[in-house]
Amino acid sequence: MSASGDEKMRSSGDSPPSGGASSETGNGNGPLLPTSAQDVEKNQPAKASLHPAFYVMTWISLSSSVILYNKWILDTLKFHYPVILTTYHLAFATLMTQLLARYTTLLDGRKTVKMTGRVYLRAIVPIGFCFSLSLICGNLTYLYLSVAFIQMLKATTPVAVLLSGWAMGLQKPSMKVLANVSAIVFGVILASVGEINFVLIGFLYQCGGIIFEALRLTMVQRLLSSAEYKMDPLVSLYYFAPVCAVMNGLVALFWELPKVSMEEVYAVGLSNFFLNGMVAFLLNVSVVFLIGKTSSLVLTLCGVLKDIMLVGASMLIWGTPVSALQFFGYSIALCGMVYYKLGYDAIKGYAGDAQRQWLEFGVRQPAMRKLAVAGGVAFVFILLLTAMAPANVVTAATNKLGQ
Repeated sequence: MSASGDEKMRSSGDSPPSGGASSETGNGNGPLLPTSAQDVEKNQPAKASLHPAFYVMTWISLSSSVILYNKWILDTLKFHYPVILTTYHLAFATLMTQLLARYTTLLDGRKTVKMTGRVYLRAIVPIGFCFSLSLICGNLTYLYLSVAFIQMLKATTPVAVLLSGWAMGLQKPSMKVLANVSAIVFGVILASVGEINFVLIGFLYQCGGIIFEALRLTMVQRLLSSAEYKMDPLVSLYYFAPVCAVMNGLVALFWELPKVSMEEVYAVGLSNFFLNGMVAFLLNVSVVFLIGKTSSLVLTLCGVLKDIMLVGASMLIWGTPVSALQFFGYSIALCGMVYYKLGYDAIKGYAGDAQRQWLEFGVRQPAMRKLAVAGGVAFVFILLLTAMAPANVVTAATNKLGQ
């Protein structure tokens, strides 16, 4: 749960209070005992907080794991029932959010949402409908396209969100903004032309998933425009998961359940299904903490980094051939996406800050800086070699690694 930084959401928790107030002293014999509850609170040591990099790496790891795990189950393990898998994810999320709401404070934000039956039917159900279709189309795509090409196509999501916002009247059309996002479209077109294993039905499924996801995000934006319905991703999942599970379950009941067998289920393994559902759910939890501990800039750049890593993982794990034209087109699309989300002035400012911090890091830890540069160069070199290698060589090497 392609999760996005385009939605304005609040953190689910407050930052820990900072203790450390100085103690009063008596006749030179040491600190007096606290005389009130306020004094006790002041004397408590400050709670240690995790570095934001921990939340970044957790989100990237879980987000990448969900995509690779789904691809592995649906394609490698031959469990060709994406609707059933999606229904299972949503049912698992429904159960877990109900447990969290009952036994933890992570979902206390739902108490401020003025949810009524009318609002649920008119707002939540349509959003859930689009959410279900986006998940179904997205999982169907794994049966036909590589993870690398799917991530390249997903770069057009901001463009689809922009167009749907114009269509629904949330934003006024702007030729300047349209020109800014045209680089994304151009880059994805180049990547599509350069795709070696292009499958039209998979391409259409992915386009459908992007369209439904854009409609969902636009309707969520319209819902959240009222202060009464501000929700973080976990609270949103609490409301959306049950209706999505029912909708997907109805589709699976007539489409895939008559064809699936228990042998295919046990071939995947019950433990695999449990871990897959848990990873998908933990991704939604990690988004809440990532938004609360970082900024929209970090979320945008993390998404770009995750997409690049997934392209590389697809090449290394499944031997996916990626042409030089695809690399060129995808690079244009990623640069266009960052420019669209941040703007020229913000990019210029952040680039200056990054350059200054990089220089300071080199002064403090020159050995680590050299190691980081060498690792980055080696990673790019391996990707380029893999991209330029013949498809049969990559496939043979992948098979050898898997043995």
